[in-house]
Amino acid sequence: MSVNSSRSRAAASPVVAALLPIIAVVFIAYLVIGIALPVLPLHVHQDLGLGAFVVGLVAGAQFGASLLSRFWAGDYADSRGGKRAVVTGLLVAAAAGLLYLLSLRFVGEAEISVTILLLGRAVLGGVESFIVTGAFSWGLALLRPQNTGQIMAWVGTAMYAAFAVGAPAGTILYAGYGFAAIALATTLIPLVTLLLVAPRRPSRPRPMSALHSPG
Repeated sequence: MSVNSSRSRAAASPVVAALLPIIAVVFIAYLVIGIALPVLPLHVHQDLGLGAFVVGLVAGAQFGASLLSRFWAGDYADSRGGKRAVVTGLLVAAAAGLLYLLSLRFVGEAEISVTILLLGRAVLGGVESFIVTGAFSWGLALLRPQNTGQIMAWVGTAMYAAFAVGAPAGTILYAGYGFAAIALATTLIPLVTLLLVAPRRPSRPRPMSALHSPG
C-alpha cells in the first residue's frame, strides 16, 4: 500500500506543477465573481433604493449570460487555444469592472445605474465561460486525456475555494469602502493576473486522433 501511495504522489506532483498557473488563474477569476455576490443585494437595495425583483435580476444576469455564452466560449477555446480564451476572459473581466465603476456615476439615477450594472454582470458571465472552458482546454493541452479527472478536480477546487474566500472578502471591502472597492477589485485583479498568464506556454488544440489514442 505504501509503495502504491508513493507512486501515486510521485505521479500527481508533475500534474499539479503543470496545472498550478491554471489553478491560480481560475481561483483569481472566481474570486472576482465571489467578492460581488454577497454585496450586490446590499448595493442595489440600499444604495440604489430598488426592490427585490431588481436585486434578483442583477444577481441572475451573470449566470444567464454564462449559460448563453458557454458553447461560444468552448468553440473559441477549441479553435484558438485555451490560453487565448483565458487571456480574453481576463481582459473582458477588467471591462466588466469598468462598467461597475461607470454605474457608480449614476447612483442618483437608479434606473441608469442598474442598467449599466446589469450590463457589467452579463459581461462577467461571459468572462466566466471563457475562463473555465479555457482552463479545461489549456490543462488538457498541457497534460494528457488520462489526466482529465485531475484537471476537473483541481479546477473545481479552485472555483469553490475562491467563492469561500471571496464572499467574506467582498463583505469586508464593501463595509469599509463601499461598492467602489468591489468595482476597483473587479477591474484591477484580472489585469494583474495577466502577468501570471502571459509568460506561460500556450496550448494548441489536440487532433481528434490524440484524444482517442489508448496510451
